[in-house]
Amino acid sequence: MIAINDSEMVAAAHTLAAQATSLEALRLAIAGFDGCALASTAKNLVFHETAPSARIMLIGDAPRRDEDLEGRPFAGDAGRLLDRMLASIGLERHDVYLAHLLPWRPPGDRAPTPIEQAICMPFVTRQIELCAPDILVFAGGAAAKHMLGVNTPLPKLRGQWKDYDYKVAGGADAAIPALTMFAPDYLLRHPAHKRFAWQDLLALKARLETLPSH
Repeated sequence: MIAINDSEMVAAAHTLAAQATSLEALRLAIAGFDGCALASTAKNLVFHETAPSARIMLIGDAPRRDEDLEGRPFAGDAGRLLDRMLASIGLERHDVYLAHLLPWRPPGDRAPTPIEQAICMPFVTRQIELCAPDILVFAGGAAAKHMLGVNTPLPKLRGQWKDYDYKVAGGADAAIPALTMFAPDYLLRHPAHKRFAWQDLLALKARLETLPSH
């Protein structure tokens, strides 16, 4: 159960995110938000990277040590692996909008608490609304489960296309096709699963090729 004080912080995050009319405005709003304790323990705010006009938006789990130190998504060895993964299907980092489920690293890379997730959720959903990508990729079990609202284990969820449902301006319903895959840092620890990542990357490439050109 979320305490009253926590509920107020969740509501405040929703209001703040909704008021942001651009990604830069959202970044500034998050940087000034003091309703999540993670902001006081993290070294840096980890916000988006690359052009907001990218057709693919890739959302990872919570930032880890390298992201926290560099203040950018998918840094360090995991970031370099992601770069190679994207290159394998003809994409570069600047072709994909990169983000994380939370804008701050939980101490010691622990799993975020439910209230931390609830407070930070409006910030990542607002990024999706502002970017309006053609395809979403959830890189990691936490990102997929929270964004899709499911409890399916990652090994069963990966490689599956689901719809991410949301509302556009004016309240109309909309959906974005979303693919779940293993996170790069997970693949570094479990290299045998890279074969599944390759299958997912090919599925992503095939879906991208069906879209009308910009």
